[in-house]
Order: sequence, then C-alpha cells, then structure tokens
Amino acid sequence: MKVVLDSNVLLAAFRAHGFCHALVAICVDRHALILSEAIPAEVEEHLSGKFGASAAHARQVAAFLRAECHIVQPAAISTESCHDTDDLPIWGTALAGKADCLVTGDQALLSLETFQGVRILSPRDFYEQLC
Repeated sequence: MKVVLDSNVLLAAFRAHGFCHALVAICVDRHALILSEAIPAEVEEHLSGKFGASAAHARQVAAFLRAECHIVQPAAISTESCHDTDDLPIWGTALAGKADCLVTGDQALLSLETFQGVRILSPRDFYEQLC
C-alpha cells in the first residue's frame, strides 16, 4: 500500500516514540511511504524549533525520512480544491505518489474522508485497518 503520513503524524512519531512511531516503522517495513521534500524539511524545522530537539537529532530524522521513503515532486493542486492552502503540498504529494491513503491527525482533513480517490485516515483508524 502507498501511504502518505502527514507531518503532524511524523512529528508525533519522532517526538514521543509511541503509537505514531510504531506506524512509521510498519510503513517503512511493509508499505511504500510517500513523501515530498517539504515534509521532512517541515519535520526537521519543527523538531528543532517548536519541540526543542537538537539540530543534530532533527537533521538525523529528516535524513532517515529521505532515505527510507519515496520522495516525489508534489502535483499541482488548484487552490479552489482545498479549503486550507497549507494542505496543498500534502495533497500534491498524495496525488503525485498515487497514494492509497493519507494518515493525519488534522480534523479538517479527516472530515473530508477522501480527496480525489485518496482515503484520509487517523493514525488509529489506519492501524486498525492494517491489523
């Protein structure tokens, strides 16, 4: 399965090493994890900024994501198709990578349930579908 993990899921994964961290491990091991360059860059920026991780650790996480994931150039998405223009890169990534699903904690995205054929799931719902 081709999966896009939103940056909020990745930040939770590398900040707390809990449930979301297990999801990253499952995706890297058993599925195709699709990202665009903007996602590891955002994770690196927020880990070392907002979450206070060392710059070295944040770089290490971003390098891991770049090495273990399929990096795609996001598809162009019309601003009319999206309520929040901040979500355009994640949608472009999902469409360019031909993702089966997008896993996110963003309630606005989750309320859509699908976007142009891509299922939108919470981390818990995604995990339950895998088991």
